[in-house]
Amino acid sequence: MTDLALLAKQPEIKGRSLWVDAYWRFTHNRAAVVGFLVLAFITIACFSAPYLGLREQDDINWEMISVGPDFAQGYFFGTDQNGRDLFVRTLYGGQVSLIVGFVATMVSLVIGTLWGATAGFIGGRTDNVMMRIVDILYSIPFIFFVILLTVVFQKSMVLIYLAIGAVSWLDMARIVRGQTISIRRKEFIEAAHASGVSNWRIITRHIIPNCLGPVVVYMTLTVPAVILTESFLSFLGMGVQEPYSSWGMLISEGVDAMEIAPWAVVFPSAVMVVTLLALNFIGDGLRDALDPKDR
Repeated sequence: MTDLALLAKQPEIKGRSLWVDAYWRFTHNRAAVVGFLVLAFITIACFSAPYLGLREQDDINWEMISVGPDFAQGYFFGTDQNGRDLFVRTLYGGQVSLIVGFVATMVSLVIGTLWGATAGFIGGRTDNVMMRIVDILYSIPFIFFVILLTVVFQKSMVLIYLAIGAVSWLDMARIVRGQTISIRRKEFIEAAHASGVSNWRIITRHIIPNCLGPVVVYMTLTVPAVILTESFLSFLGMGVQEPYSSWGMLISEGVDAMEIAPWAVVFPSAVMVVTLLALNFIGDGLRDALDPKDR
């Protein structure tokens, strides 16, 4: 049998794509998988509360004010200073915190990716002007910017999205710009130029897809930062307002009654810390999975 016949009988070796390889590496990272499962559990628990018959109380229950955890009566986290079930309030507060975190992150993702890719690809004077605008926005104190939006638009949920999303995209723009500068002289970009493809199509179809690795990693790290920022604003009284609640608002209310009801601040803080840790583990897992130098 000839050598060609032997080669023909050998099984075909199939390679793995970048995303398949990244998925394999991510699923073999125990910390990342545990973080993903914990985040999924908390998210499902928060958003399934209305469908499980768990409703927030609007009135004050004078008989159950500041009662500690009581599993027999169904108060797993105890009650607050108004007699409301703290477990139910934590679930509903998680809805607001998670929505603010993911929506503001998506806002920063869209704005920052387009801004950074455009600046890095065009370069020259356009790049200088666009990045100087980013530097100017960086110099504005975040709290001052939030107070300004509060005065103009009043306190609302939309304000939180605008305030946090309008600041979070600055880091995203710088990351995408750096990635764009590193790949804009690659052969496939030059081939797209030679084929007569427009700049906008090159940016959206070639530049941005090749920047998705660092963007996805940074996005998972932005969500916990946004949730923490929203909690800080709510703690200062400039975030989510009644009748809505968030983890930051629950922590702020729990601090006022910490001496007589420490559980009012311990349980919401613990749930928020676990969520932030889960998100950070997911971000670290994605960074390791998508890093081509760590293969």
